[in-house]
This record gives sequence, structure tokens and C-alpha cells, in this order.
Amino acid sequence: MSPATSRLVAETEESGGTFDAGTLGERVAEKLLAKIRSDGLAPGTRLPSEHAMAQHFGVSRTVMREAIALLKADGVLTTRKGSGAFVSQTGFPRAAKGDPLTEQSVQSLLNLTEVRRGLEAEIAALAAVRRTPGQLAEIEHALRRVEDAMRAGGDGVEEDVQFHLRIAEATGNPYWVRFVEMFAQQIRLAVKVTRANEARREDFANQVREEHEKIVAAIVAGEPDAARAAAGDHMLCVAERVRLADRDFWAGSGGELARDLVSNFGR
Repeated sequence: MSPATSRLVAETEESGGTFDAGTLGERVAEKLLAKIRSDGLAPGTRLPSEHAMAQHFGVSRTVMREAIALLKADGVLTTRKGSGAFVSQTGFPRAAKGDPLTEQSVQSLLNLTEVRRGLEAEIAALAAVRRTPGQLAEIEHALRRVEDAMRAGGDGVEEDVQFHLRIAEATGNPYWVRFVEMFAQQIRLAVKVTRANEARREDFANQVREEHEKIVAAIVAGEPDAARAAAGDHMLCVAERVRLADRDFWAGSGGELARDLVSNFGR
């Protein structure tokens, strides 16, 4: 068993009262999901056996089986007969489940983020080796505008789109710019959702700033591999913050904004 999975089963759930099996199953699922994320378990990582996890969480195997089934339904885990449970590539936020239109909207947002990951990563890598001094100054200025807008209480959506456009222009290839412009309106709507979510938590807002700064630092240093990794990681983190949004967010402004993406552009 790896150190990460050992830590996973070492943390037990202390209940403060009596729960029915369904509620306890959900609580264990949430605890297990939190540990998967905090320990950074990579896709394909095999979890401890159902029996081992049930023992360490202090629940029955029936409850543990239910928790695994919930995370499997969310796309967080996959199971293989005779091999156990494995961390999957993606996970749909259970907090958004219940309203079919909201579910469709959130999935559309995650789909767009997946496309942007490949696009933004390659653009950043090319910008790191092709940018001119003038383009570099424009990228840095665009980043400051994003931060200034957010400090002033704005959402920084338009500034964010312009930031990514400046990086695309620094590739020296107009087709990359056209790709970004092609998705510009979808990106605006998607960023509105993610910024509304990030504004609810200071740690999320700080993460966005640090991720942007890391991309720019790699471009400044002329390191394409680092720039590609930083831009790709940024999109992965965007998706992760979407998955961490709570039920209240999706029931309110978050769900409303996410539905705008589908109503304007479909799935």
C-alpha cells in the first residue's frame, strides 16, 4: 500500500450522533473524496480494499460499499471486478446533481475546460519561445489588469479573456489567436461561473492569481515545458474548483450562470 493510500485509510470518521445508512454513506463518500483530493491521488491509483477502508472509517462494509458506489456514480472512482476501486480521470460534482438542466450545464462547463486545457497549454508553450519583448510586456500588463479588476471588486472576466488572447498573440501564429477568439464568448460565460464560485472563497481567488503568475513566469523565463505544464495545471485546477463548489452555489447564481452557457451554445 502506498503512503498516500495509507494516509487515506488512517483517518477515521467520528460521528457525533446517530445516522441512517444512507446519510452515513454520503458522509463517508465525502470524506473519502476529500482525502483523494488532498493527497493528490492520481488517476489510476488503486484504493485500499473495501474491508480495509470500512475498518478505518469505522463503518460496515455495506456503508463503505454505498460510499464507493456514490463516488463511482459521480465519475470519481471506477471499479474492476476482482481488483477493487481506482481513482478515475474525472468526477462530476455531486452538489450539482438533482436538477437535470444544472447537471447538463455543469457538464458543459467541464467539457469546455477540458478543451481549453489542451489549447491553452500548447499556446503557452509556444509563447514561451516566440514572444517578443513587446508581447511579453503586453502579457504582463494584461495580468495586472486581471488582478486590478478583481481587487476593485469586479469579476475580471473580460480582462481574463484578454490575458489569454495576449498569450495567443505571442505565439506569432494567427490561427492560435483565431482558436481563442472562436471560443471567446463561451470562455466569457465559463469564466463568469468560475469567478462567481472563486469569489466565495479567498483561497480560490488566491489560487487563480498564483496559477496565472506561474504561467507568466514560465513565459518570461522562456521555458516552454514549464509554461505548458502551468497552463494545463491551471485548467485542471479550474475544473477542480468547479467540482468543489457547494450545493448552494449551484442552486443559486452558479447554476444560473452555468445554464447560460448551455442556452447560448448547447452541450
